[in-house]
Amino acid sequence: MPARFLDPLRGVLSALAVGLNTLLMTLAMVPPALLKLLVPLAPVRRAADRVLAALASAWVAVNNAWIAAVQPAARWDVQGVEDLNPRGWYLVMSNHQSWVDILVLQRVFHGHIPFLKFFLKRELIWVPVIGLAWWALDFPFMRRGKSRGELQKDLEATRKACEKFKAIPTSVMNFVEGTRATPAKRAEARSPYQHLLKPKIGGLSVALATMGEQFQCLLDVTVVYPHGTPTFWELLCGRLEAVIVRVQQRAIPPDVVGVERAAERAHVVRLGRWVEQQWKEKDRLIGELLGAAAAEPG
Repeated sequence: MPARFLDPLRGVLSALAVGLNTLLMTLAMVPPALLKLLVPLAPVRRAADRVLAALASAWVAVNNAWIAAVQPAARWDVQGVEDLNPRGWYLVMSNHQSWVDILVLQRVFHGHIPFLKFFLKRELIWVPVIGLAWWALDFPFMRRGKSRGELQKDLEATRKACEKFKAIPTSVMNFVEGTRATPAKRAEARSPYQHLLKPKIGGLSVALATMGEQFQCLLDVTVVYPHGTPTFWELLCGRLEAVIVRVQQRAIPPDVVGVERAAERAHVVRLGRWVEQQWKEKDRLIGELLGAAAAEPG
């Protein structure tokens, strides 16, 4: 039977694997999460955290397994993860083109850095079951103050909530573009970059304000799909032919860190310039990687 006729069946089976993996792992997290919530003693929390971290790692491992199974011939060209520490503290910044990026990043960093976490709106903690799982995994929750005074208050509250990360190795993920970059979105936003949307530094500012002193460095990640950006359905069907990932460790300047600076105009300017310089380099790197891939024989 031609492969194209098998693709929908492969996609359905992969989707069932993703759904079942997520459901089972989320349900398995409920008992240790409730224990952590109801018995706030340090030894109990530490034991629950170990179980929860193992479950999160298992969820990623199962996803990695079905990705490898449905596209065994896919080429993964990854550089820059060899010297990372699975017990370290990292701020991770990446370009964003597809929902596939999240699974790619989880596969690339699995076993190299702690489980990737995102800053979430505080209202999401009330999402049934999965909100409890996010809380149990210590995803950082934050409010969204509008005025300068509210922002400062919210940042201080978020900083206190992140105090636990001084003892828990943590990786915080941020897609600086704020949404998936497409040619139409780049044109609509009049982006000055050939391959990227203009960076939005709000989430990055919160991460640096609340946890900046704890991060060992920034992991600047560039993800490239040389045969075109895949959709999530194409990944499920095994149509991911190749992915290129480059990871660069960057020192975080001291003058972009700290709650006391986060609401200052000068801080916004400094952070913006720092990110924009990296974005120019990333845009150039993407062009070079795409050019080199197109020049390869076959």
